Amino acid sequence: MALFSSLTPVFIAIICVLIGVIMKKTNGEKEIRDTKSKHPSRPWVDEDLKDSTDHPLQEEEVEEEWQGLEENVAHVPFTGERYSEAEMIKRSQAFYELLNQRRSVRSLSDERVPREVIDNVIRTAGTSPSGAHTEPWTFVVVQDPYLKHKIREIVEEEEEINYKKRMGDRWVNDLKRLRTNWIKEYLDTAPYLILIFKQVYGWLPNGKKKTHYYNEISVSIACGILLAALQNAGLYTVTSTPLNCGPQLRVLLQRPANEKLLLLLPVGYPKKDATVPALTRKPLEDIMVFL
Repeated sequence: MALFSSLTPVFIAIICVLIGVIMKKTNGEKEIRDTKSKHPSRPWVDEDLKDSTDHPLQEEEVEEEWQGLEENVAHVPFTGERYSEAEMIKRSQAFYELLNQRRSVRSLSDERVPREVIDNVIRTAGTSPSGAHTEPWTFVVVQDPYLKHKIREIVEEEEEINYKKRMGDRWVNDLKRLRTNWIKEYLDTAPYLILIFKQVYGWLPNGKKKTHYYNEISVSIACGILLAALQNAGLYTVTSTPLNCGPQLRVLLQRPANEKLLLLLPVGYPKKDATVPALTRKPLEDIMVFL
């Protein structure tokens, strides 16, 4: 009895420790469950978001003064076209009808496209507005067959994983009706691939980093203008967002670390037997609120 009495405090201490461990484990599992319920898994998020190009600028790297143009930018008189109301209506209707013919075409021929046309549409994209006029875009045009095929290999390898593991059943099922998969033949056949990179930051003459404000929005606007310019020139494309391919393609194309791939556009003429889904667009009353 004396031995039991002397060991009782030890047993009590051990039991307390075990209870504490069990409670801690239970609370930890609850926190994990709560976290998962608040922040659902998003396996389709582009791994390029974890790329080193996404590091924010440190405070000491940011210049306080205007970073881009000279301090006193000259202002010049603005002159722009002004049309009659009838002409405005006519032009706006004609432009709508032109862009309403735009379709995503995945069956592109290898027929030659004049280089000057590509130069002009990218010049047009370069007229896009940008945050503080930083123009944070790089348009990489690939014509070389070897590079196009290497791009296809990278994209198809990652896209197969995306379809089978990352994207989830809902996304894959939503894409079935469009008859799209990880096979990207157009990356070989299209005469040009245009890869649009956003510059997360730039460089000042003194070697310090230059802030690129609203870089993703700015480059996205430029992409929209580029799509309109391609349609205007009679060329076709499909907006390809190569999920999880950015770092590999950046290395392949020897782009610097401050550039991140945003969009890939195969550009060319449709094949004679090309087909597209019979889709309809939302009517005006479903996309516009007029107050």
